[in-house]
Amino acid sequence: MLSLNNIEVIYDGVILVLKGVSLEVREGGITTLLGANGAGKTTTLKAVSGLLRTERGQVTKGSIELGGQRIDHLAPYEVVRRGVVQVFEGRRVFEHLTTEENLIAGAHIQSDRKLVATGIERVFQYFPRLKERRLVQAGYLSGGEQQMLVIGRALMADPRVVLLDEPSLGLAPMLVEEIFKIVQRLNREQKLTVLLVEQNATLALGIAEHGYVMENGRIVLEGAGDAVRANADIKEFYLGLTEVGARKSYRDVKHYKRRKRWLS
Repeated sequence: MLSLNNIEVIYDGVILVLKGVSLEVREGGITTLLGANGAGKTTTLKAVSGLLRTERGQVTKGSIELGGQRIDHLAPYEVVRRGVVQVFEGRRVFEHLTTEENLIAGAHIQSDRKLVATGIERVFQYFPRLKERRLVQAGYLSGGEQQMLVIGRALMADPRVVLLDEPSLGLAPMLVEEIFKIVQRLNREQKLTVLLVEQNATLALGIAEHGYVMENGRIVLEGAGDAVRANADIKEFYLGLTEVGARKSYRDVKHYKRRKRWLS
């Protein structure tokens, strides 16, 4: 469905952020991209959705394809029309619009009012709490409700691929689990293709069929979700799991950074 082929991204003509990134997102699947802050995860999503230009960035090498057709040269609104919608981190709702008005805004590419109404009811089916709050201004919704709203707003465009950026950010654990279950349900029932960017490796790998790990603008590990989760380095440095009784010193961490076992 979606493939990035050895892409490089440069900001301001001099700052190299992505250094030959390649990944594939299977149609109807959930693929996760893991990594620490500053690894290049959000830049990867913006490269796909065409938003780099707004930040003086550009894809200088490689290609991005959706269903076999290149999209890396398209404007953001054209990428949306092709079926790729990004859900930004930080729950960016239109605060002064109601819940329902936010959803309608998400259907700006849809001219048939009946289909818009059908889309709203579909969102309410997956997020019944939003139906209860449909006439409330979005700025007064809780953090969890706002996260549901931005996902629902993305669904209003009837996307082929949803790019989810840090949906767990700033939310209570119970709400995070609820939202991840809904994403799984959408994937299962609506055959929604998802590229999920997350720092919460445990939850992300729990629902993803395939995973990539990014460090310093490069993919350093990839594989089936279960295989990535079972990787010893991932367990230790992303899931916080070590052998029973093991202790780690700062020197060990520095040694790990030099060693990069997964690159060998």
